[in-house]
Amino acid sequence: MTRPYVLLSVAVSVDGHIDDLSAVRFPLSNAEDFDCVDQIRAESGAILIGAETVRTDNPRLLVNCAERRSDRVASGRPEYPLKVTVTRSGELSRELKFWHCGGRKLVYTTDSGEQALELGDLADVVSLGEAIDFGALLDDLGSRGVDRLMVEGGASIHTAFLAAGLADEVRMAVAPMLIGQAAAPRFLQPAEFPGGPARRFHLEDVVKLGDVAVLRYFPKVTSG
Repeated sequence: MTRPYVLLSVAVSVDGHIDDLSAVRFPLSNAEDFDCVDQIRAESGAILIGAETVRTDNPRLLVNCAERRSDRVASGRPEYPLKVTVTRSGELSRELKFWHCGGRKLVYTTDSGEQALELGDLADVVSLGEAIDFGALLDDLGSRGVDRLMVEGGASIHTAFLAAGLADEVRMAVAPMLIGQAAAPRFLQPAEFPGGPARRFHLEDVVKLGDVAVLRYFPKVTSG
């Protein structure tokens, strides 16, 4: 069984935050970067976000460009990538936009979360047992033919993939601004990461998109 290639996608401020403390999502990226993210979505077999991001941002999580969707169909793929979320508790409302647009949806959860979910035919639900095992999650996606998985957050999900050594690539868009709020969310949470703080990732490239710098890191490759 082949696991999908895992790409973590994140936009951060210069001081390392992914959002501010306001009730509305803070826009860090610019139009050029949003378009690149749309392209990466179109190239992916599945897009994954955590349940907290689903509840907080209420995203549709779509490929917005009609031409890119047409290209997917022409190549024999579904119009939209599989939309995936992960929830331990199963506390996800049926009214969220996530369920009501795009293509197929898939939920990974725990045994207790599966009992709490009341989604009906809105999504397929897979229990991973008493706890979320992200390796088992990737195995299941691979068995479904998913070749590339794009992970768009939030912090606990990105942390879990990196702590388990499961991320192949990190795409980090750095926005030229400072949030300056100590309690504002950051890209990652504290964790024990493979190799510890002294290990350096391989930097594949840096691209300038308007006023945003996009860095591509390969976490499984040690720099130098």
